[in-house]
Amino acid sequence: MDLTVVAYVVYLVISIGLTIWVARTLSRNGRVFIGDVLQGNEKLADAVNHLLVVGFYLVNIGFVTLYLRSGETILEARGLFEALSVKIGVVLLVLGVMHLGNVWVLNRMRRRGIMEHRQTPPVAPQAWTTPAGA
Repeated sequence: MDLTVVAYVVYLVISIGLTIWVARTLSRNGRVFIGDVLQGNEKLADAVNHLLVVGFYLVNIGFVTLYLRSGETILEARGLFEALSVKIGVVLLVLGVMHLGNVWVLNRMRRRGIMEHRQTPPVAPQAWTTPAGA
């Protein structure tokens, strides 16, 4: 019996399930970080968070479907597990790289905002008068 189709189904279920779980986890826990990057603008933080999740889904599910094809026919259980381990391992690495890339970009944005805030010179007094008796 050819187990290639079984491998495809198991691969898709596991990979898409992992993608959904990672996206939800990143969205829930990353919202605070994005809020800090955007200096407390909650509406903008929610919008950016949602856009990042949509992009994450598009890129990862697109990769999962493109990586579905297998060049070999799987005839036994051992081959099924070996093929799945390679495919799911690559998907996990891509998910990890995507996560690290997002965190790196957001951290750079956060650092730039902090540096700009620190470099802003104080505002001169508007109604400066000389002290009485001087």
